[in-house]
Amino acid sequence: MSKLPESGFLRLSHIVGDPNATPPIYPIIPVSRSTWLKGVRTGRFPQPVKLGVRTTAWRVEDIRALIEQLKGGE
Repeated sequence: MSKLPESGFLRLSHIVGDPNATPPIYPIIPVSRSTWLKGVRTGRFPQPVKLGVRTTAWRVEDIRALIEQLKGGE
């Protein structure tokens, strides 16, 4: 897993990974894109922020909170 920045935004490919990227992007949350998007719709995962017409991202702080929540559930 790559180190998360202190603040900022993460695109979906950085959260769920992209093995076809050069170099490959390893997932922070190991779920599929469809599972992630379904979780966002149902409220299981954080809501995204629209940064532009075709740009959607998630706050690093929200992803950190999700990781801590998932660790607590183990």
